[in-house]
Amino acid sequence: MIGMSWPQVSARRLERQGLAAPLPAGDGVPAEDGVPAVVGAPAGAVAAMCGAHAQVISAAELSVALRLDGVTRTAVREALWEDRTLVKTYGPRGTVHVLPSRDLPMWVDALSRLPPGHNAMPEGIRMTPEQTGQVVEAVREAVAGRELTIDELTEAVVAATGPWAGDLVMPAFQTMWPRWRQAMAVAAHRGAFVFGQVRSRKVTYTGPPTSLTPAAPVPSGVSPGGGAGELLRRYLTAYGPATPGQFALWLGAPRSWAARLFENGSAELEQVLFEGRPAWVVAGDTATPSAPPEGVRLLPYFDAYVVAGRPRDLLFPGAAAERALAGGQAGNFPVLLVDGEVAGVWHQRRSGRRIHVTVEALRPLTRAQRGELDDQVARVGEILEGRPELTLGPVTVGPHA
Repeated sequence: MIGMSWPQVSARRLERQGLAAPLPAGDGVPAEDGVPAVVGAPAGAVAAMCGAHAQVISAAELSVALRLDGVTRTAVREALWEDRTLVKTYGPRGTVHVLPSRDLPMWVDALSRLPPGHNAMPEGIRMTPEQTGQVVEAVREAVAGRELTIDELTEAVVAATGPWAGDLVMPAFQTMWPRWRQAMAVAAHRGAFVFGQVRSRKVTYTGPPTSLTPAAPVPSGVSPGGGAGELLRRYLTAYGPATPGQFALWLGAPRSWAARLFENGSAELEQVLFEGRPAWVVAGDTATPSAPPEGVRLLPYFDAYVVAGRPRDLLFPGAAAERALAGGQAGNFPVLLVDGEVAGVWHQRRSGRRIHVTVEALRPLTRAQRGELDDQVARVGEILEGRPELTLGPVTVGPHA
């Protein structure tokens, strides 16, 4: 059994994430089953990341552009709203993500196969499976060819399903949401909608790109299970070696379901020893860079490298675990990455074209690393299309919710 060390795995992940060196323009998932490869640099980067967390959309733009050479937030926005090579929807863990449009059928197939999660809503508020199905189809029909605000979508769903869907029973952000919104993530996972462009500062929802529907061809995967098997292969390519439990945490799936997926695909997976513990990669995919991980990077909120990266104790060594994790959860702080490990936190505040960047390093930086940090700050300014200013010192801003 092949043994792999943390430095080897860290260097491998950095390389595949475009964090060791920028990804090539247009790089992406190779063509399969006659489906053309991802076209366009932002889509290729997002494919390599297995999706970009987009709860904070400006952070998602920075995450994607950091992995490419010369790309700014404008190029990412064009890919999302003009070229439509990217889509914004609910992805892993039911959280908002940016995904490559080409991969949407795979994601829909994979996410729609997940067993229903525990519904924490009390009896009387909780929707039945039948009601959930009605809402999903109502949403699908309502947004076909249109962009609707949440109020417009609520009106359409209630008209199609009945008054029960509009009952204001869900506590949310010091207000009450209508009952049907329990099914938002489920509806997205079944391919009923994606996010549309903002209209008068209001979020809108629309149908998926017309060329992509849940019935579109799904690339073959490492096991029976269509998109779920293919998603597992891509996850292991980006973040392996990994265990079924780690994959389950990343995807927001039951561990038993993930274990069965690994077992079903065992013929095309390979077990290795990662720091002496069993973990899995795609069969034959055991190559690692010859050099240890190097470089200084500034990763924004919820960057894929830290959210998916495990084990946490190796990625967040020593004081980093206490400073840069929020209750064990990664992504709530933007992080300073040094040689593949979290070595500090940072924050940026914009004032006109000025971007004030504060970096709190948890260990001394060498002269070379300090120079790389200056380069990273300059790159952040380029991506955000502003003039950056760096301050080294404590970050007083708390974690993002």
